[in-house]
Amino acid sequence: MRRVWLVGLIVVLLTLVVTAGCGGPTFKGKLRRSVETAPDFTLTDVHGNPFHLADQKGNVVLLYFGYTYCPDVCPTTLGDFKRVHTQLGDLADRVRFVLITADPDRDTPERLAKYLTFFGDDFIGLVGSAEELQSVYDKYGVFVEKQQAEGSAAQYLVSHTANVFLIDPDGNWRLVYEFGTAPEDMVQDITALLEKS
Repeated sequence: MRRVWLVGLIVVLLTLVVTAGCGGPTFKGKLRRSVETAPDFTLTDVHGNPFHLADQKGNVVLLYFGYTYCPDVCPTTLGDFKRVHTQLGDLADRVRFVLITADPDRDTPERLAKYLTFFGDDFIGLVGSAEELQSVYDKYGVFVEKQQAEGSAAQYLVSHTANVFLIDPDGNWRLVYEFGTAPEDMVQDITALLEKS
């Protein structure tokens, strides 16, 4: 009888251990295969100040690579960021909305600053040398390539990765959002992460 009781207790304990690991939030964004510290970098913001990713711990960072001459994908994504910011309410104070330029030849700090005011006063625009930016592109697996646009006043467009990368309050690169992800889905994930931290 004692052996049956002991086996039953072990089964209950094992069940508790297994289910305890399944109690976390269910995310809308695509989970990365392994959660690891986000690759650190330092770039310059539109005010000339250094921006260190590692200094953002305690906040959620939404990282996006785009450019001001972008005709479609970038303004759509930044418009989604604006909706996320609004829906988060006070929690938005703990979110960094970051645009890293994919077009350093044309995106001056002044131009980037003016562009971002259309979306959010506290959105962060980052610039750097071609070499500095390429290092960040490589760390995040971002594709960036100029493409001639004949007959266009823009002269060229930039083909680039359109994903949004979410870095959690612990500094881990946790989620990836594909272009077109609903802002409400991002809000759900961000809220869960901030409530947990």
